[in-house]
Amino acid sequence: MNLKRSLFVLLCCLCQLAVSAQDTTTVEKPVKLRQHVYPSVGGDGPILNFADVKYGGEHVSTAPRFTLFFNMGRNYNYDFSKYVGIFSGINLKNIGIITKASDTLDVKLKRRVYTLGVPFGIKIGDVRGQNFFFFLGGQYDLAFNYKEKQFVDGKKVKKFNEWFSNRTPLLMPSLFAGFRFYPGIGLKVQYYPNDFFNKDYKQTIAGVTTYPYRNTTSKMFFVTLTYDFRDPILKNYHHFKMMRSKS
Repeated sequence: MNLKRSLFVLLCCLCQLAVSAQDTTTVEKPVKLRQHVYPSVGGDGPILNFADVKYGGEHVSTAPRFTLFFNMGRNYNYDFSKYVGIFSGINLKNIGIITKASDTLDVKLKRRVYTLGVPFGIKIGDVRGQNFFFFLGGQYDLAFNYKEKQFVDGKKVKKFNEWFSNRTPLLMPSLFAGFRFYPGIGLKVQYYPNDFFNKDYKQTIAGVTTYPYRNTTSKMFFVTLTYDFRDPILKNYHHFKMMRSKS
């Protein structure tokens, strides 16, 4: 538990330091903006989750999961040229799985986690003009909040929430690919090769210890609209530089 909280606090501190450092660089040392390093406000927008879940080798009925809140982030970009660049950053996401007891019984379990993720990707195309380019890469997410809800005949009968739960892995690696076009909207597919549930999770009820996810396989991927808009401070700087050159 201490390790999980320490990693979460570390990610938050890195995010704050990155924002503070960028703001200081932009205001006090604008000359650095002449290089091809720039921040952007962006991340995942509406997310449509899909899952492939099996229990004991048998498929479990699932349903797509749509979420809009809270998915946000801040990226930092470096362009090697007009056509190739890389990016990284800090992103917050709401992802999860919906399973149904069967096709006949109206019993649903909704599980989701909030994660802080650090992506690393490459961009190919019109990366400076951002008219159109492809991107792909990988990401590590840290799961810091787990919530589970149970519905019977459309009515919520059970709900609980856990910080740094052991029900899911602490770190969730993924691969992503997509494209973006002007003015910064795109489409992305992201796949998680590892299981959503932690197979080693155990619980003890009435003195009996069980491993509820030991025989479960749970793969997840999602499709999302992405957004990535250049920092308004950077835009104002370039506008100021252009007006100054004309005067």
